[in-house]
Amino acid sequence: MTVPCQAVHVDSPTEQRNPRTVDIDLMSTQAILGAINAEDRKVPDAVAAVLPRLALAVDYAVDALRGGGRVHYVGAGTSGRLATLDAAELVPTFNVPSDWFIAHHAGGAQALREAVENAEDDAEAGEAALAAAVRPGDFVLGLAASGRTPFVLGALAAASRAGARTGLISANPRTAKPMGVDVLIAVATGPEAIAGSTRMKAGTAQKMILTAFSTATMIKMGKTYSNLMVSMRATNAKLRGRTVRILQEATGMTMADCSDALTEAGGDLKVALVHLLSGSNVTHAAEALKASGGHVRKALASLHLRAG
Repeated sequence: MTVPCQAVHVDSPTEQRNPRTVDIDLMSTQAILGAINAEDRKVPDAVAAVLPRLALAVDYAVDALRGGGRVHYVGAGTSGRLATLDAAELVPTFNVPSDWFIAHHAGGAQALREAVENAEDDAEAGEAALAAAVRPGDFVLGLAASGRTPFVLGALAAASRAGARTGLISANPRTAKPMGVDVLIAVATGPEAIAGSTRMKAGTAQKMILTAFSTATMIKMGKTYSNLMVSMRATNAKLRGRTVRILQEATGMTMADCSDALTEAGGDLKVALVHLLSGSNVTHAAEALKASGGHVRKALASLHLRAG
């Protein structure tokens, strides 16, 4: 048996015993699930309390992307896996460049499937990873349930020195904002149902925050029209059917008209949408979208002014 070189006491509510679940090992199966669910239901309110700080992080991310920069996620363990998942899902969902959101996970690809010993404790590895990847004007968002993960803090320090804005998501309200971190999002999820198991409430909070963060960023970047995913491209039969349905929802036109418009637009859903809503041809629709930075409503407004 290998004995760790050192042990660190983490002063975080997530490490404390939960008085509501001290007898969880004596409960029936349904009661266990009920106790876990009761704890999980506390998470949305905890996330709601940090929305002003999350809004600031979204604005930083939008500034970075509009300026030609990128958004980086940094995490270890559950935090890193959730960050990697969120980054991976944005490309097919919003048709964004694959380097808009980049995830850096302590221990690399192997650590996505299994624990890599001491990976999260390697501050120098975090520094090296971001020093090699970050550029001035980028936004780097770290995730650390305890608020102290060395790999993450090392990465954030390197990013700040490189001229990037930085943020940190933590489930520890006692976390002091590290030097160089621009926005601290500390969610009070409290003790876990199983003490220290931060894949539970802390992980759920991180998933909610990441989904809201990236989705809000995409909305601000013009990747939606109303609440519709209009940036996706019809690259197969299933997606073509979905894009036709989206066009129908947005325009109220027939399936045939929407299908024809999508074909005329070369499969570009946004161009087809602006074409149908404005009455302009697809060339003018594409030009208006390019001038507006891909924002459908701005493109429509410019075409309306041109027509007037």
